[in-house]
Amino acid sequence: MAGRDAGRESPTFVKIAHRGASAYEPENTIRSFERAIGMKAEMVEFDVRQSLDGRLVVIHDAKVDRTTGGKGPVAGKTLAELKELDAGKGERIPTFEEALDACSGRAKLVIELKESGIEEKVIREIGARGLGDDVFIVSFNAPRLRLVKALDPGMRTGLIMFASGNPVALAERCGADAVAPFRWFITKGLVERARSRGLYTFTWTVDDEGKARALRDMGVTGIVTNRPDILPGG
Repeated sequence: MAGRDAGRESPTFVKIAHRGASAYEPENTIRSFERAIGMKAEMVEFDVRQSLDGRLVVIHDAKVDRTTGGKGPVAGKTLAELKELDAGKGERIPTFEEALDACSGRAKLVIELKESGIEEKVIREIGARGLGDDVFIVSFNAPRLRLVKALDPGMRTGLIMFASGNPVALAERCGADAVAPFRWFITKGLVERARSRGLYTFTWTVDDEGKARALRDMGVTGIVTNRPDILPGG
């Protein structure tokens, strides 16, 4: 296994809370992360972008329109302007630092890079808190993951994809530690190929208990879900 887990036994099946417990709380908010941790999610996933004044913030979309009461691009607003927006139930858009601190020591993290140019800042904040062993940095963008590995070869990374003829090869090409195809394309053969190459296998987004159990039985490392209570005990 590449990365910090080299030589360690692969983890048991994990539930990865997609933007927190986003089926129940406003996505990518501290409230959503707290709910996910309360539901015994082993990992919390969230998305990172950058504000106009260079601050890392946790939000999925390039614009604030869908998830807040505001309008316009995230990159066109300062942190102070973003903090004025209601992200649901009175929650505010968290900074990256706030999200790390909320989950530190309570759940491991899957951090999705939604844009380029933030890799070094993300790694620095993770390192400042000593969280390197508790993190996967993931992206649909292979060059971002290659840059993460160049900056910190021990940082675990995961390549997200919808579909591919050879997802394991694509993940290996960018030095990733995990391959994460969409759930429709997970097969037992794929899981076994990934394991034989020392890769974790994650899949997304699974909110049905029966599908979650089937994927667990197939041997996937973990599922990304909006419902961290989808399966008891993990």
